[in-house]
Parts: sequence; C-alpha cells; structure tokens
Amino acid sequence: MGKRALLFPGQGAQYVGMAKDIFAGSEIAAEIIKKADEALAADLSKIMFEGPVEELKQTNNTQPAIFLHSVVLMKLLGEFDFDMTAGHSLGEYTALVASGSLDWLDALKLVRKRGEAMLQAGIEQEGTMAAVIGLSPEIIEKCCGEASSEGIVQPANFNSPGQVVISGSVSGVQKAMALCKENGAKIVKELVVSGAFHSPLMASAGERLDKKLNETNFNDAKIPVYTNVTAKPETEKERIKEMLSKQLTSPVRWEETIRNMIADGADEFIEIGPGKVLQGLVKRIDSSVKFFGIDKFEDLEKASL
Repeated sequence: MGKRALLFPGQGAQYVGMAKDIFAGSEIAAEIIKKADEALAADLSKIMFEGPVEELKQTNNTQPAIFLHSVVLMKLLGEFDFDMTAGHSLGEYTALVASGSLDWLDALKLVRKRGEAMLQAGIEQEGTMAAVIGLSPEIIEKCCGEASSEGIVQPANFNSPGQVVISGSVSGVQKAMALCKENGAKIVKELVVSGAFHSPLMASAGERLDKKLNETNFNDAKIPVYTNVTAKPETEKERIKEMLSKQLTSPVRWEETIRNMIADGADEFIEIGPGKVLQGLVKRIDSSVKFFGIDKFEDLEKASL
C-alpha cells in the first residue's frame, strides 16, 4: 500500500474570489471564516472575496488569506487518513495544523505576524527575487557565489528540476541574473515581490517572528511534517519551532522534500488550498505519482478521502 501526502500552497497562490464559494456553500466554513476575521480584528474575508487585487497581494493579507482558505477546506474534509504532510513556505504553517502541532487560530495569528514582519523587513532593506529556468542548482549556486561581491544573493526556492528562485539585494540579484544568463539559463525573470524572502535580508523579520513563536503553544506533531529547511520529517515541537524560525532566511528545499516523501512511500499527493502550483511542481519532479487538488467547494464532493 502506498502512502498519502497532503501539500499546502504558499504565497503566490492567492486570487480574488478565493474561498467565496466555500463560504456560501457551508455554514461550518462561514463560521470559521467569521471567526478568523474576529481573531484578526480585520475584514480579511472581504479582501479575499472582493479584492482589490493590490490589497490581496500585500504580504500581510496574502499570507493569512491563503492559510485560511486551506484550513477551511481541511476542516470541511473532516477526519481522513494521511501519512505525511508539507507546505511550501507559508504553507508549512497549514501543514503543522494538519499534523496536530498547531491550533488553527494560533497559527492564523502567527501567519499574520509573519506577513507583517516580512513586509516590514522588505521596507527596511530593499530586496528582490528572480526565477531562473533551465540551469542546475549547482550552477545557480555558483552564480550567486560570484555575484555576492555585488550584494547579498542566494537560492531561495529549489522548486523543481530546472526551476530555482534566487533572492537578495537588488544589486546582488541583478548580477546573479546576468551570470545565470551567461551560463545558459533559458529564462531569467525578476519577480514582483515586497522583499527578499528566504534570504538574510529577512533576518529582522525572523527576530520579530521569534517573539511570537515563543508565545505560541506547540504540540509534538502526530503526523510527520517535512520542513522546508531540512526537507526531512520532523515531529518534535521544539525542533518544529526552530525550523520555522530558520525558514525565513533559508531556502525552501521543495524538490528534495517531494523526493524524500516519495522515497518514504508517498505515491498520492493532495494539494489543499488555492491554485494548482504545487501539483505542477510534483508533476515536474516525478510524473509517476498520483496528484490532485482541492480548491473549490465542488472539489470537496469529488474527493473520496
């Protein structure tokens, strides 16, 4: 028997209208979403349902919006069997809720703090990110190393074969982009972001988040959570907190995470939350495994879990 893995998306998966049909289709969902608005003392649901897109794209709104969308779907699915879980960057918090390590309301407040801290860090130290397609991680790391004479730059997301995102100071990233092009990258594209996520320029965000992490109650995870920092399964609560602290300045090892899950027996992956980004990455990493997504209310009826 193969094993089932749950995956949760991160920043970039948001869209105006997200979770609106779920809110309308379920009293339980409506109750959870209203409770989230109350907990944050904000009209997050209005931004999710109606936008405007500029407001939804602000990191301090984007992160709790994606988290809430995923959590509501998970709650509506109810009790079902799965063997392991992981989330891409922000999505790791949803994975921790799924694993029993975090209460969903505590996690929502953490995610809001994380988004605010990352936004503030981006204001304090201007940075940027860029996607590099068609080069090996080794060559990209070499380019970043050479470009570091111009400014901070490092790989931020090892997403799938041939797809890596780099992050750092504007000068460092632009130098690394030029070097990647010289080394034969098919596509090198600067991203529209509010900061240099998963780079040392997020250190101040990490300090702000650490305070909130230390005030939050964590449990040992009942289901292994494959963390972004190590790409390995963790269950011990202090170790989980340590990984969340390191996550903001460390690369997301997503390709390695999925390969490790497959090596540990996963042959079915379910993405829970907005969009299909992670399904696309899983397909590029190993097209032999099964995968599907749950995003809309109608997807809940199709899912025979």
